[in-house]
Amino acid sequence: MPKFSLERIIDAKRESVFKIFSEYENYPKFFPKHFPSIRVRSVRNNVSVVEEYLRLGDKEFLIMAKHVSDSPVSHEVFVIGGDAKGSIFKEKFLELETGTKVMVEVDFKIKGKLKISSLFGKNIFENDYAKILDDFVKIAEN
Repeated sequence: MPKFSLERIIDAKRESVFKIFSEYENYPKFFPKHFPSIRVRSVRNNVSVVEEYLRLGDKEFLIMAKHVSDSPVSHEVFVIGGDAKGSIFKEKFLELETGTKVMVEVDFKIKGKLKISSLFGKNIFENDYAKILDDFVKIAEN
């Protein structure tokens, strides 16, 4: 289904940017309109299993996700259950002289009515996810 890539340059050090993106347990505090609820189910080294309630625009998803972190280089999210099962979100963090470049690749798998609606609004999920990314940028730069 929808596959897309996004990039942002953030005026902050890579380690602090990575921290904002990879500390998903803080998402409801920093991004309540996108992540109203997060419940960590398991943590083992750099891998966590997390129950997430995600809002993309006016669509709501309840997912079980496996987060894999390689600090401060990458953070990957594999949706292993629930709505959007099989989706993959890959975030890479490149250190620049003036900040950090964040590159996000999304392979969003959707089913049912959402799949049909995505055919008519081709970029709807990309635009909604870009808004989430922009909110991450605002937090990282403050």
